[in-house]
Amino acid sequence: MTNRPIAAIILAAGKGTRMKSDLHKVLHPIAGRPMLLHLIDSVSALKPERTVVVTGAGREQVEAVVSPLGVMTVVQGEQLGTGHAVHQAEEAMGGLAGDILILYGDVPLVTTATMARMLDRLHGTDQPATVVLGFRPADPGAYGRVIADGDGRIAKMVEYKDATPEERSETLCNSGLMAVRGEDLFALLALVGNDNAAGEFYLPDIVTLAGKDGRSSAVIETDATEVAGVNSRGELAAVETSWQHSRRARAMAEGATLIAPETVWFAYDTQIGRDVVIEPNVFFGPGTSIADGATIHGFSHIEGATIGPKAEVGPFARLRPGAVMGEKSKVGNFVEMKKAVLGPGAKANHLTYLGDAEIGAGANIGAGTITCNYDGYFKYKTVIGEGAFIGSNSALVAPVTIGAGAIVGAGSVITADVEADALAIARGKQETRPGRAKRFRDVMAAKKAATKK
Repeated sequence: MTNRPIAAIILAAGKGTRMKSDLHKVLHPIAGRPMLLHLIDSVSALKPERTVVVTGAGREQVEAVVSPLGVMTVVQGEQLGTGHAVHQAEEAMGGLAGDILILYGDVPLVTTATMARMLDRLHGTDQPATVVLGFRPADPGAYGRVIADGDGRIAKMVEYKDATPEERSETLCNSGLMAVRGEDLFALLALVGNDNAAGEFYLPDIVTLAGKDGRSSAVIETDATEVAGVNSRGELAAVETSWQHSRRARAMAEGATLIAPETVWFAYDTQIGRDVVIEPNVFFGPGTSIADGATIHGFSHIEGATIGPKAEVGPFARLRPGAVMGEKSKVGNFVEMKKAVLGPGAKANHLTYLGDAEIGAGANIGAGTITCNYDGYFKYKTVIGEGAFIGSNSALVAPVTIGAGAIVGAGSVITADVEADALAIARGKQETRPGRAKRFRDVMAAKKAATKK
């Protein structure tokens, strides 16, 4: 990498009609994050002087997402080809005397490392006018072709529609991604014409134009999965699968055990410690971190949660945003937590809802317990002290505090604070009437028999 300024132009003006969606194509999520933001994040690691997104249809949606990031947007009013789209960013580039990456918002998995390789090649000893990112897909199909020699010097680039049968037999394809010096890019684009089968201004034509001026261009290659584009729901699913495959491999390489990797789904920001065990069919939404030694049992859904060292989750648990589990704490099957803190060693083993709650270390929450935190208008907090024991099927009506070491009898509805070490029982008095069950059965059986006569 040189010390020259870097900028990026991201093309996102396409209508995305094949997605059949009200949501702009580049905002469809991969791993819980709009695909465009995956790309912008990778670009940002290069510390660009400016990043410009070229928008078109649905531009308001794109602008709302990228503007808070300090990313500029420009509009391509008419869809006249990729060369025309890039040209719309000329004013926004402000005469940048640096290097410009040209990227696509619907090609989200391009890594920072690959972008850096493109820029490095731009400043190779042969000083190519442009650098093109190529790939070799299993089925080249209708991709544009790159005709190059063994050293990667490009002889010709051609769109599939304009290619001869011999050119179509070439397996090296054009991803569309390029690196060009700012001093060259717009001068070359000004010379691009639209005398082709589609009547469009093709960005790859700048390679040919530079060649006519005696300046060669170069191609570097990457894996086809890195430059996979998204134009349909099926392609979106394929890119998601590719991202997840890579993330699972990384998790295992970093010391986590995934018993059935293909059934675990991560978010873009999931953090996983060492010696974490993740059982089959676990889904992580955004905002989750898992500390060393934790175990996530199967069929759990976790989002916005912090899971402490050696904590245990599930199976069939749901942790919602704001759930925090302390060291060696446990939530078991069919337990839901939301905006609740479970202290070190505390347990809620089954069939429990903990919302807007703070549970002290070592507390035990019995099956069927719920914190009644919402009255239809406002949320209220439940506080349970260290070492408290909440009997099964209890309802804790917030705001309420259960003191340290207190016991709540099973089946209680607690509406007032319970002091430390106290026993609270709030349920109707049991009444037992000997023989009444048998008498009831005899009467009802006789009535039933009478109806059959």
